[in-house]
Amino acid sequence: MDPILIYIPVRTGRVRYVFRLVFEDILKVPHKLTTDLEEFLSSDLPKFMYGDEAHSDDLFFKSSGLLFTRGIERVDLEPFDFDGAKAFFPVYTENSALPFDVFSSIFYLVSRYEEHLPFVKDMHGRFTAHLSISAKLHILNKPMVNIWAIKVKEVLELKYPALVFPKRRYKFIPTYDIDSAYAYSQKGLVRSAGGYILALRDLQWHDIAQRTRVLTGKEKDPFNTFDLQIQYQKEYKLKPIYFFLFAHYGQYDKNINIRNSRFRFLVKSIGDYASVGIHPSYNTVEHPELLKNEIKNLRSVLNKDISCSRQHFLRIVLPSTYRNLIEQDITDDYSMGYAALPGFRAGICTPFNFYDLDLEIETKLRIHPFAVMDGTLNDYLGLTPADAIDYIKALVKEVKKVDGTFISLWHNESLSDQKRWKGWKRVYEQLIKEAVE
Repeated sequence: MDPILIYIPVRTGRVRYVFRLVFEDILKVPHKLTTDLEEFLSSDLPKFMYGDEAHSDDLFFKSSGLLFTRGIERVDLEPFDFDGAKAFFPVYTENSALPFDVFSSIFYLVSRYEEHLPFVKDMHGRFTAHLSISAKLHILNKPMVNIWAIKVKEVLELKYPALVFPKRRYKFIPTYDIDSAYAYSQKGLVRSAGGYILALRDLQWHDIAQRTRVLTGKEKDPFNTFDLQIQYQKEYKLKPIYFFLFAHYGQYDKNINIRNSRFRFLVKSIGDYASVGIHPSYNTVEHPELLKNEIKNLRSVLNKDISCSRQHFLRIVLPSTYRNLIEQDITDDYSMGYAALPGFRAGICTPFNFYDLDLEIETKLRIHPFAVMDGTLNDYLGLTPADAIDYIKALVKEVKKVDGTFISLWHNESLSDQKRWKGWKRVYEQLIKEAVE
């Protein structure tokens, strides 16, 4: 297949990154960048110009300048209505193929440019969904990067009818975070006694009775839903990824002791039928040496390299969190999503490489954005199971429209169908059915 020839006035890291993302990762066609105007003008390849001005009557996408600059500073997005949604970086010229700088818009979302600017952090040090431009413009629930890339494709097809774009294939990847493998079991004497004391203080008689039945072997631990997950995997031919919190006990890290033999057996057995990654503990953001030890300890149980990760509490501080993962040979991260709202944090439902804005380089760390988390729907939005199903259906539909990758984030406890998760097993089953159809 002949490449699409793109004339640019200057080669920059941002330009190379965005055009590789759009044409290779999303549209699946080869492209070639050139700064040689004569080569461009004399070429018979499908082609277009990107820059400040057009040098011929060839297809032209006007630049806003963001991709030809370095450094991070506040930019005026100037949002406006376009094609039923909001767009930004408008260009005020009639000869531009689109009325906005589509490539700068894509870069702004995917690079998480706004997260590199000063912002008010939440209690966990996070950039929250409500601060994002996507939430403010009500486009968080749409994979705008994919939508805009398809818009570029349509412009090219109109100009070059013989140009053929390969068909993309929609994918579904279910993922599980194992923050607490068991509710009552395997907690040890001190934690179990503490659990009884707290339950007595709060007069939680049902909790006391259930804890006793579990600890005496008369009832299965409610968080032990792993057989059910295997059942889903077999029935729907799924390829799930598990992220285990494999750290010492702490205020926000309450999984089973990493030396516990039953917990280690669980980790190893899951590793036999699914991919397993690290769920870096809460304080690894400030103390990367903890990340190194947690990966090492998990690797010793699985007897295989750990290459994928998802941050506990979705704590991402850019760019340091991703640099720490790269330093520990993590190749794939699944943290890109918000706790407070479902949707597309980076505006995309296709895996992409992390671009380090401070260093102005594209890294090899592959980012896999998820679209929805159980806790977001239940804890943050307070949705009923029925409303949650409708919300999920809408997100799946958006991803299928652009032949993207739908990634869900669920926890073992939300499949217990007990207490605050009553009715949520059905939500997950509906999610799977919608996602695999």
